[in-house]
Amino acid sequence: MRKVQLQASGDSVTIQRLPGWITSARGETPEDVAFLSGAALACLHLVVTDEKVPHDLWRARLALGAAEACAAFAGRREGSAKLRDALHLARPGDQPGPAGEIVRQWRGAVSRPISAVNLGRALQGIPADRIAACLDAGRSISPVDRAAGVLDAVLTDTPRAETAALILADAALARSLGWQHVLPLLASSLKPRDLRKGRDDLRLACHRSVVAAAGAAVGMAADLARRAARLRAVVPKLRAKGAKGAVDLFLSQDALAPTALAGIMADRAARRFCDRLVELGVLRELTGRDSFRLYGV
Repeated sequence: MRKVQLQASGDSVTIQRLPGWITSARGETPEDVAFLSGAALACLHLVVTDEKVPHDLWRARLALGAAEACAAFAGRREGSAKLRDALHLARPGDQPGPAGEIVRQWRGAVSRPISAVNLGRALQGIPADRIAACLDAGRSISPVDRAAGVLDAVLTDTPRAETAALILADAALARSLGWQHVLPLLASSLKPRDLRKGRDDLRLACHRSVVAAAGAAVGMAADLARRAARLRAVVPKLRAKGAKGAVDLFLSQDALAPTALAGIMADRAARRFCDRLVELGVLRELTGRDSFRLYGV
């Protein structure tokens, strides 16, 4: 299996990449497609359990991409920048709007361990017993077939509930693989036409989607592992009080406003701290604005 080795202040960060025979193959039969998706998930499992990967950050960034795709399914064209604003700049009590609600659902789904209660908090309005049934469905079939069955069942009952269906499908997939958290995979690579397919065709689309999504997710994990190693390496050089706590927070979130560090450091100090990390090349300012800035790894 091909590896990517990345240097970060003298430390080696190695993340397993999907081999080319998985990503470049085009399975035609259901058996071929299922074999490729199974191989892709086996490789992805190594990343899910790799301690070098900042998993909270990884899931949060995948959730942002999934929310962007779900917004498009709903006929909206909000990109990642607007979705970040809706999530991080809203004041308490503000209505997030349709696209903002989508990104909040995904963020809530990935931030807590998988359970009917936790998913119920993210997917308000869906009964807990329905969520539990989705998590327990299809125990005797493969993980991807199980996810496809959940997706088909939810969309059959509620055709416009694409976001909830995809979250529950990814939750069923993760649960069947023994993962503790939802990892957004299906939303980012399924097409709108796939969601209108019949059961067997939808199942094939999900298998192909998993292969594409796993490759992209592993690539993102490799990049974030490198960035995280560089960020952690500068902590001893930082003089700001609470620097380690602030760095840990950035390693758990897709993006943060300086005000999110209020419990760690004063407002002006937080802004200076963020700008200092940008100067050091270990943090990025994501908005390009002079005010209401957001920063991320």
